[in-house]
Amino acid sequence: MRYSDFGRNNFVNDSISKPAWGTPPWTIDFHPVRHPIPETIDFAVVGGGFAGLAAAAWLRRSAPEKSAALFEMRSIGAGSSGYTGGMVLGETAAGDLPGLGDVLQGYRNILSEFDIRADLALSGVWEIGRAATLPESPISWADSGILRAVREVPGGSVDPGMVVSGLARAAVKSGALVFENLPVIDIDSENELMLLRVPGAIVRARNVLFATNAMSLELAGQHEKAQPKFTLAVATEPLSDEQRDALGLADGKPFYTIDFPYLWGRHLRNGGVVFGAGLVHMDHWRELDGINIAQGEAAQLISRLQIRVRGLHPAMRLVRFTHQWGGPILIADRWRPVFSRHPKYSRAIVLGAFSGHGVAQSVYLGKWAAEALCGLRELPDWGSAMETP
Repeated sequence: MRYSDFGRNNFVNDSISKPAWGTPPWTIDFHPVRHPIPETIDFAVVGGGFAGLAAAAWLRRSAPEKSAALFEMRSIGAGSSGYTGGMVLGETAAGDLPGLGDVLQGYRNILSEFDIRADLALSGVWEIGRAATLPESPISWADSGILRAVREVPGGSVDPGMVVSGLARAAVKSGALVFENLPVIDIDSENELMLLRVPGAIVRARNVLFATNAMSLELAGQHEKAQPKFTLAVATEPLSDEQRDALGLADGKPFYTIDFPYLWGRHLRNGGVVFGAGLVHMDHWRELDGINIAQGEAAQLISRLQIRVRGLHPAMRLVRFTHQWGGPILIADRWRPVFSRHPKYSRAIVLGAFSGHGVAQSVYLGKWAAEALCGLRELPDWGSAMETP
């Protein structure tokens, strides 16, 4: 690769298309102003979702004398973070991991530290199932058997749009540069520097965090090691008190099944309820760009989900749906998050593959990644990024 072949362009590219993933019931209301692209920086963050934005904000807090820049291929939150369901869970999809710590308290502390008000409600989460259940379950739904509550686990819900917006504001306020519509096209190394090729420029960085989750897997060294999927969700109109009582949802707790067919859900501030289920499988992450939830397999899964929700209980028979959308998730070896050094570049860290459990963990581990880049903390030993699922 000859980096001298590429010129330098001071501004971002606004022409990157947006995939047809639908419209979730939250809004990202902050976008950074344009800046000249730096030639050299101390820290580069690739990916403008929860993890990358949290890391960018915390890098400047941990090392205020050093420079940081974040590069997002579309707009902030345009990947998993903006299209999530906003359910907050403490453990990973693989359960608790050595040294993980208290994710929920850490998440709460980070949002508080940056004064991010995002309707965080840690009221607990119902695990629901079709076998052994609580004798006095508030939930009783018809869904391939009878779904009832099995137990309550720590967790809750949050407004993802407010979190993305708040973290971006915090990153910019800290002095980090945040670039939208500026993809990192390729990477290389030169002596003690990482070379990031962006449209019209080469950025030299002393340290890099890849927080691209299900996107740009080649950059993160995960294209043969993690599996991208696309999952679907719908939101209902506001439910009446009578409907919520009939459904056993008067307590406002989110829920998810512990057996198959999978179903999860959470409450919205306006009284509606989000329900999610279904996976679109793919061979390559670039197929995500071609998914249109109004067509093909994704549209069929949305239709089945709506029929399924209306059949849960007589109180839902005529419910209307106000939003439908989908978003990517990434699954790695043993359902564990990838949080390790890049398989090729020792000055780069890879963070992602939360397997649908990333709303709180991505922010919590984004802070941890920032501290690791600054030499203040070691990475966990959860398995090498070189392992194959």
